[in-house]
Amino acid sequence: MIRVENVSKTFVLHQQNGVRLPVLQNASLEVNRGECVVLHGHSGSGKSTLLRSLYANYLPDEGHIHLRHGNEWVDLVQAPARKVLEVRRQTLGWVSQFLRVIPRVSTLDVVMQPLLDLGVPRDACAAKAAHLLTRLNVPERLWHLAPSTFSGGEQQRVNIARGFIVDYPILLLDEPTASLDSKNSAAVVELIEQAKARGAAIVGIFHDATVRERVADRLHAMGVAS
Repeated sequence: MIRVENVSKTFVLHQQNGVRLPVLQNASLEVNRGECVVLHGHSGSGKSTLLRSLYANYLPDEGHIHLRHGNEWVDLVQAPARKVLEVRRQTLGWVSQFLRVIPRVSTLDVVMQPLLDLGVPRDACAAKAAHLLTRLNVPERLWHLAPSTFSGGEQQRVNIARGFIVDYPILLLDEPTASLDSKNSAAVVELIEQAKARGAAIVGIFHDATVRERVADRLHAMGVAS
């Protein structure tokens, strides 16, 4: 589902006299259906850079990132913006550490929007959103409120529900359990296990060792020479 081939990325710090910071050098990775690969390494080893490159937030200097999109392979490094948006809408799910939403939009609407964008009827979207919010222990009294006023843990659970509402073939998870207690972390682990069971290819960063051991099929060691 994912083929990363010799990806390199260097950041240029223009406000620090153009200092060049090589973060990835010839990074390669393959991920199959139903597999969760956890990026593992010290701070600064390029985990987040690789994950953001897989979502096309960062454009590598060299190399290729091929994703299986329907019946075709798409190289995100060379794909036009319209194609990248199509891949994100249909194939590529993303759960970050932070919830970024339009103010005053209700939690239920925030969660079901990715499914609405695929043309699924609103009633079906609302039902699935309610199911996910319930599983993630977000109280029903909060569903019609904007999540910007929620606690960090509540916002993260809304973020996770939004990321899992579409059965994406590929999921990218950036420390999804970072601000959660053990009960809610366990709920997220169940969602990940179900996604793997249906064949999703997952790449994630997990600093919680217990969660990492539960979900990882293998660890991918990161570093400048990875």
